[in-house]
Amino acid sequence: MVREEVYRREGAEAIIVRPLDDIVLLYHRPSGQTHMVISPVPEILDAMADGLPASAAMLRDRLALLYDLGEGDVVGEIGQHLAYLDRIGLVRPA
Repeated sequence: MVREEVYRREGAEAIIVRPLDDIVLLYHRPSGQTHMVISPVPEILDAMADGLPASAAMLRDRLALLYDLGEGDVVGEIGQHLAYLDRIGLVRPA
């Protein structure tokens, strides 16, 4: 059995979110960097806003309550987004 990576979102005070049409600007205060993202990144971060650690499978379950996730390897895609968010410092391994 492979252990799935679990992540925690940076605190709400660390990220300033500004929607701009279809793009969302995320200003990360600790690094001073602004990131431009599109869906589903803002939705993934919103699903982690409770501060509780979450894996890709847990996030799939949370997002499925609000969105039609369609077919395919949704857990794998969410996992790729989490790895990206970890690289830019918006989430970290829990």
